[in-house]
Amino acid sequence: MKFLGVLPVDLLKTSSFVKLTAFLLFSLSLIFVLNHYSSTYSSRTFFSGSASGDNSSSAVSSPDRSPVPPPRQKVFVVPPLPPVERMGVVDDNGVMSDDFKIGELDASLMQELGNLSEIRAEKEGESGVMVKIERFKVCDPSMTDYVPCLDNEEWIKRLNSSQRGEKYERHCPEEGKGLNCLVPRPKGYKSPIPWPKSRDEVWFANVPHTRLVEDKGGQNWISIKKDKFVFPGGGTQFIHGADKYLDQISAMVPDIAFGYNIRVALDIGCGVASFGAYLMQHNVTTLSIAPKDVHENQIQFALERGVPAMVAVFSTHRLPFPSQAFDLIHCSRCRINWTRDDGILLLEADRLLRAGGYFVWAAQPVYKHEEILQDQWKEMENLTAHICWELVRKEGYIAIWQKPMNKSCYLIRDIDMQTPICDSNDNPDEVWYTDLKACISRSLSNTYGANVSKWPARLHQPPDRLQSIKMDAHISRKELFKAESKYWKEIIDSYAGAYHWKEYNLRNVMDMRAGFGGFAAALHDVQIDCWVMNVVPVSEFNTLPVVYDRGLIGVIHDWCEPFDTYPRTYDLLHAAGLFSAEKKRKRCNISTIMLEMDRLLRPGGRVYIRDYLNVISEVEEIANAMGWVNFREDVGEGPYASWKILRSEKRF
Repeated sequence: MKFLGVLPVDLLKTSSFVKLTAFLLFSLSLIFVLNHYSSTYSSRTFFSGSASGDNSSSAVSSPDRSPVPPPRQKVFVVPPLPPVERMGVVDDNGVMSDDFKIGELDASLMQELGNLSEIRAEKEGESGVMVKIERFKVCDPSMTDYVPCLDNEEWIKRLNSSQRGEKYERHCPEEGKGLNCLVPRPKGYKSPIPWPKSRDEVWFANVPHTRLVEDKGGQNWISIKKDKFVFPGGGTQFIHGADKYLDQISAMVPDIAFGYNIRVALDIGCGVASFGAYLMQHNVTTLSIAPKDVHENQIQFALERGVPAMVAVFSTHRLPFPSQAFDLIHCSRCRINWTRDDGILLLEADRLLRAGGYFVWAAQPVYKHEEILQDQWKEMENLTAHICWELVRKEGYIAIWQKPMNKSCYLIRDIDMQTPICDSNDNPDEVWYTDLKACISRSLSNTYGANVSKWPARLHQPPDRLQSIKMDAHISRKELFKAESKYWKEIIDSYAGAYHWKEYNLRNVMDMRAGFGGFAAALHDVQIDCWVMNVVPVSEFNTLPVVYDRGLIGVIHDWCEPFDTYPRTYDLLHAAGLFSAEKKRKRCNISTIMLEMDRLLRPGGRVYIRDYLNVISEVEEIANAMGWVNFREDVGEGPYASWKILRSEKRF
């Protein structure tokens, strides 16, 4: 056939031929690409393995080296578990069993729970087992006026002697024998009469004791009218009234200037505290003190009236006040032998008296001419000269001395004056259970205590004595002082507005952790008519001298011990950070402090506690067990702050 050797032209022009040709060309191209890629990859893989020093490649390139065996697989040995000691009450099959251990008895926990009538344990989050207190018991009715550290008859019986008044000092119950119940109120107790009416009358049922009426009725101290005690304002040396008595003192020494030069006073052996009660109208805060002796309820009457007071005695220990605290010290027939034991008691008064301050003594040796009394006067004259006091005026039955402004007088004293100056290592502000010393305090070694502003400027002006306080801060002390004042001013403004504090009739107030006294100063600024006992705990920096320099009053105290006052004393107790601080000390349980607070608080009184949330929860549990009505609030920083407020009321 003629078309076997040559393809016809028409065939080349067909679509099938074009498609076949395209397919063959694509297949040849694909084979070429795959072969080229395969050879390149093998080459790269080989050289890569050679350069990396792989063990298998080394074996190939070095035939003389023995091959490396593959690595052994590690075998992990699981140690045996320790034997499990069964502690539960359910066995492996879920059946109740009594074959379990409960651990050893925690004696300290049982001691803490000994004062509870009922207890139960419950799980609470991650805090473990927390003891829930159901209810505290009420004490025996005989304990209505119980003051734990002053009514410790068991300890008082052990005293070898009480010639110096040792039995009237603090003798607190031993550990485990403290207050473990709620002190009851007297039958018929009523809400106290508000200040200022309470200055002149109080309910008989609230302090149902007639000993002072029987002993002092003729001296115009106190009388009974129907269901009330009435206070005419008189005293043993001023039976015609405290007003005329104060006018006489002012006329004798005009520089005394009550309310201006004199802001803080101490009344020793105060009776029912009419001297301090009438000084209130002169802008003078007077702390009235007396022992719990045969006239044991005089301080209770003072507190019921709304006058600053506490139980204290000049005996063998320093009083719990700082050096140079008082602008004036008053003793009217206070039954203290100032010259005994080389004048050790008057030297304590000298420690307490501010430089340039006044000592007012109204007593029989001042004006009576009996030989024994004149001998006492001569001794007093000699002693006051030895300690450089100047007798500025003696008139009628009153003598007034002034303490020097500096120590220059001590350097030029006659050599026969035997009263020494205390050693340089004596701290005149160390007062907690510190023995009296028959020496002149070194409180005048600097002029800090003397340089205070006039009232009311001194309330907010940082005093010079800030520099003598032992504390961590050095150059920032004034800033800390001002910051604390601003902090409490803002808080008290909010309290007074949100909680209507001005409607509470607050009179007797205690700040249980006072710092520089900013809380008390803020109460003054918002014009709440009350006085504040500023308590500085012994475990913290002793800021109490600054409190007094501001024109306020206060005391050093250890809150693991009872306070020296009668039950039903305060309208408001304030504690900011106190419980968290005491928990760090680990000296006593929170319940110990709370029971003491309940003893101090009047029925109808209030408590404000600011602290960490976990502490507030524990405090609230105890407060519920004491029968307080509690309200938990947020602080100003909001609901997520670490601190909370617990407001509590001790209702009737």
